[in-house]
Amino acid sequence: MEKSLILIKPDAMERGLATTIISRLEQAGLKLTALRMLHMDRTLAERHYAVHKEKPFFEDLVKYITSTPIVAAVLTGDNAIEEIRKVVGPTNPAKSEKGTIRGDFGIDIEHNSIHASDGPETAAYEIGLFFSEDQIFA
Repeated sequence: MEKSLILIKPDAMERGLATTIISRLEQAGLKLTALRMLHMDRTLAERHYAVHKEKPFFEDLVKYITSTPIVAAVLTGDNAIEEIRKVVGPTNPAKSEKGTIRGDFGIDIEHNSIHASDGPETAAYEIGLFFSEDQIFA
């Protein structure tokens, strides 16, 4: 079984979409194995988005993700990363099909409602930022 992290971003939280998003992922056969709501601080945001540190949008990304509380969750399943990314859709909502989370709820490339880990190494790193092993119930 594979584990992956999702973050329900501020734009989705402000519109009350957290449980709708989690429900869609569960309906796709993924199992919710960890869940927490938090107000991400700048230090955690910088660690989470470290791969984008040298990019021009880094500061806006950090400001956005720290603007309101978010939900972090671990989902588990066969090919969880790939399955989550199918349900989520491409990063840019304009390129996401209707029926995907970003296609239905995303506003723009920054306000796209959800973050999903893009590979096994990334998932392991990101899960470790938000959860300890004893907080994951697989």
